[in-house]
Amino acid sequence: MAGNETPGMDTLMESPMETTLGEQLLLLSLDDESGTEKDSAKVSWAIAAASLVELALAGRIDMTDDEVTVVDPAPLGEPALDAALADIACRDKPGKAKDWIHRLQKGAVAGASKGLIDKRLVRKEKKKVLGLFSVHRYPEANGSVEAEVRQHLDAVVLRGGTPDERTASLVALLHGAKLHRLAFPDADTRKVETNMASISHGQWPATAIRHVVKAAEDALAAIVAVTVVTTVIGS
Repeated sequence: MAGNETPGMDTLMESPMETTLGEQLLLLSLDDESGTEKDSAKVSWAIAAASLVELALAGRIDMTDDEVTVVDPAPLGEPALDAALADIACRDKPGKAKDWIHRLQKGAVAGASKGLIDKRLVRKEKKKVLGLFSVHRYPEANGSVEAEVRQHLDAVVLRGGTPDERTASLVALLHGAKLHRLAFPDADTRKVETNMASISHGQWPATAIRHVVKAAEDALAAIVAVTVVTTVIGS
């Protein structure tokens, strides 16, 4: 098997049960019993940003002059990530992280949902809202992966453990999207925000990955800020 592995796939395998960062974000957002999604707008942007971070962790993209560039177009074997990589690779001109988060959002969220279903971590159910509108819900089918993700986050954010790059990346995405309470609903908000910021802005082993994570985090924060303002004005 070692001779046939796709380069960079080993980083993906470090996830709990081989889940992507986007899938982990979606798991954290779903109510276990009803399958409804909390903070859906912010989560969807975070999942899109996670696609860029995941590709950087796998050595597929980098940042050049604040723009996303492909350094290796080889597929990873994860359909949603491969679709995102192909989209970035086929563009005539490189785009900034914020542009790609907007462009990848719909496909990234759909890919994360399908990934969780295919891995039998959630079930897909169709429900009627007000007896008229059909919506999809994703109740939990296997809670072990979400529990492991939360344990990793608890270890580094609340107990001061040293995060690996994937956990640090997940923290940065949660922090950039202002999803602190999604990960830690019962913890002291100020402590969580401070610790997440410290992890996000700390030292990273790979400079190239840090560049992409920071660009994604900054873009995510800007997008979410606009989303929140728009929601408040429209309510």
